[in-house]
Amino acid sequence: MNTQNQKRLEGLSEKIFLDRYAWKNADPSEAKIGDTVLVLTKDDPKFPAKEVGEITARQGNRVTVKTRSGETVDTDVEKLTLNIEKTPEEMWDRLAKAMASVEASPELQLEWEGKFRSILDDWKLVPGGRIAAGAGASEELTLFNCYVIPSPKDSRGGIMETLSEMTEIMARGGGVGINLSSLRPRRAVVKGVNGSSSGAVSWGGLFSYTTGLIEQGGSRRGALMLMINDWHPDILDFITVKQTMGQVTNANLSVCISNAFMQAVKQDLDWELVFPDTTSDKYNDEWDGNLDTWKAAGGKVVHYRTVKAREIWEIIMESAWKSAEPGVVFMEYYNQMSNSWYFNPIICTNPCGEQGLPGWGVCNLSALNLSKFYDESSEDVAWDELARATRYSVRFLDNVINKTPYHFRENEENQKNERRVGLGTMGLAELMIKLKIRYGSAESLEFLDRLYGFIARESYLASADIAEEKGAFPAFDADKYLQSGFMKEMVKEFPEVGESVRAKGIRNVTIITQAPTGSTGTMVGTSTGIEPYFAFKYYRQSRLGFDEQFVPIAQDWIDEHPGEELPDYFVTAMDLSAEDHIRTQAAIQRWVDSSISKTANCPADFTVEDTKRLYELAFDLGCKGVTIYRDGSRDIQVLQTEKKQDKSDEQAAEKELEQKIAQRAAEVTSETSDRLVQLEGQEVEDLLKQNLAAKNSVPLSDNKVVDKQYKRRPQILRGATYKMNTPFGMAYITINDLDGIPAEIFLNVGKAGSDVFAMAEALGRVCSLFLRYGDHGHKVELLIKHLKGIGGSGAIGFGANRVESIADAVAKALETHVQQEMLEEKSKFSADPAALVEELFNEYEKEVGATSHTSSFSEGSRDLCPSCGSASLINLEGCRTCSNCGYSRCS
Repeated sequence: MNTQNQKRLEGLSEKIFLDRYAWKNADPSEAKIGDTVLVLTKDDPKFPAKEVGEITARQGNRVTVKTRSGETVDTDVEKLTLNIEKTPEEMWDRLAKAMASVEASPELQLEWEGKFRSILDDWKLVPGGRIAAGAGASEELTLFNCYVIPSPKDSRGGIMETLSEMTEIMARGGGVGINLSSLRPRRAVVKGVNGSSSGAVSWGGLFSYTTGLIEQGGSRRGALMLMINDWHPDILDFITVKQTMGQVTNANLSVCISNAFMQAVKQDLDWELVFPDTTSDKYNDEWDGNLDTWKAAGGKVVHYRTVKAREIWEIIMESAWKSAEPGVVFMEYYNQMSNSWYFNPIICTNPCGEQGLPGWGVCNLSALNLSKFYDESSEDVAWDELARATRYSVRFLDNVINKTPYHFRENEENQKNERRVGLGTMGLAELMIKLKIRYGSAESLEFLDRLYGFIARESYLASADIAEEKGAFPAFDADKYLQSGFMKEMVKEFPEVGESVRAKGIRNVTIITQAPTGSTGTMVGTSTGIEPYFAFKYYRQSRLGFDEQFVPIAQDWIDEHPGEELPDYFVTAMDLSAEDHIRTQAAIQRWVDSSISKTANCPADFTVEDTKRLYELAFDLGCKGVTIYRDGSRDIQVLQTEKKQDKSDEQAAEKELEQKIAQRAAEVTSETSDRLVQLEGQEVEDLLKQNLAAKNSVPLSDNKVVDKQYKRRPQILRGATYKMNTPFGMAYITINDLDGIPAEIFLNVGKAGSDVFAMAEALGRVCSLFLRYGDHGHKVELLIKHLKGIGGSGAIGFGANRVESIADAVAKALETHVQQEMLEEKSKFSADPAALVEELFNEYEKEVGATSHTSSFSEGSRDLCPSCGSASLINLEGCRTCSNCGYSRCS
């Protein structure tokens, strides 16, 4: 073993290593005293926590673990993560051997095992997560992080096939990107069933829903990217779908923008929303989502609507400003720059957006840790060492293509035809601090051009050398390859690269991708991806717990300079202007043949107009995509600079609301409300009649009568509050127990003073009254039976998460409360995958067939219309107006 740079990982770094990347022992029952383990210390499905510790005692299946912090945990062996590897050195040995094993001879294998080991040492090269976890540890685990699968065929069978492919990939830990543009728009005719389509966005909801199930059934959430092209008639629904609570909650969204669309935005031109003629004889066989190919083949196109391009653009900007979604990918420009332009067009990106891919394309990622390439003696980049590491890394990633198992024949055929790899970087911000260059400054842009141009040059020369030895990728055509937008720029700056490619060929269609490296960068202890540091002290919420983090390079400076302020080259994401972020992205994009995961952080007071200018600047500078994050625009952040309550308590505002609800619960008496909600069920009526007839009542001092069978409310009851989305907005349902059984319910829905608020409060009071009468045990079952499934004018959610009404939400909350755990979702994934897909599809098809489409311009929580009774009363132009029947309180 190479022990040159052994360093014990500590804190969150060690937890991440043991949890995600170290070689696991599949049987935790083999745990013994003295073993280093990862132990679950907080078994919360949403916000769990784990700690590293050592087993100090074992009796049967029970173990005692002493954690690094000194805490003693008594638990079951099944709640341990037991690893074969305990140190990074062991992992580096495994990875070097695995990647060298595909070389042609024992001599080459030995040579490259040593070379790979030298760049893995001390984290100079940090392999992508799937490579780190799987290479040499399993012959079944894929070494690819993310996939793009072809756009769904526009048929029931086609959508089911896509759903099945997505499920299989996610079940193995891969993320998936899907472009929905192949699916016919809402209300388009479906001849086979003599009906109309529910639209591309509704089927995106199916993919999102299934991703949520995979999140619940496994230890990691499924990752999904959904995209739609700018010509699709459902684009406005797609842009605003997340503004309707409960729809498409488990996917990232991006819009594919063309050059023509951007030109129309700048000139305030009309924009046509179109779709192929679905009645065409060749539609079922030839339509694959590529509108240009369809038109070129003489396919007929149906015009749906003409809008101003600026109208669409402004809606995208407003939505991005509100919630950081959708992102924008300049897809036509992406394909102009792409080296695979002539044989394999890019149709979508992976979930993080840094890797644009064709159908059946994959992410094959690793990152150079730039912080390790600083030469203290010269106070400059260690250019020679960086060149060597870059060249070895390209071969390392190329070998992954031959080493990984393939679970889909199409993935293998595509990847071995183009041999796409994605070498990126982490530690850029740390390197720049060492060089005393302020991130985002004019000096930094010059440095970035030099640095990333150097890496690109070395990468392409390395790939050409491998092609000379092993052969170019099969789809290589020198003339066409060198005509890509990227290669034109490369050859202009580095003529030797063009000469090498013509003489030797090239091994990989693309070589460079700037991925986010969030987990691996945190594990290594450096800045992630190409981003500046988020902060020099921050808190990180993950499936491992809530951890406080200090940036070592900043802490070291502070320790050496007590009482002094950090120099200005210590810069964080929020210190920079949004324009600084975009100009940095553009400088690096020049030398990245794929794309970049980069977020432009914006202050809370950043306006919609500021957002427009930023996105248009990104297009003008040659960025392939844009994602912004406006501070405070989302409820939950993975990283935060202030220590708040543990995230299991949700956000501060929600916590405050829950406290108010609890306070209200203590104050409310058991007397019935003047505004009663009538409950169905002869049982309730009969019970009350029997009680009165039996005259088992006693007078109270205020002359009210209370039955002897009625259980008086103690001063203190304990329970839980459930947050559930309903057609009327978010409901907070508090269920308190008496003698271990639900005894009262309090509801908080809608705005105070609204009819919805009043009816919800009345429902809670009547439910509480019912629960505390007579035989306590069977009342919960009766209440669930009679409330469950009560429907109103609309519903929200799908499948088991579908909520028909506030009454239905109460029933579901009661079920969850008494069962204490959700078992169904995990068991689903032990069933036959084909049966699961069929079940999900049928379930979802019933949903979209039984409910009307929700408007894209939902106003969130709505009140009851006194005319039609639907939950559709909204504030419009200063008046309470019904969006369903047109009723207005002002008319």
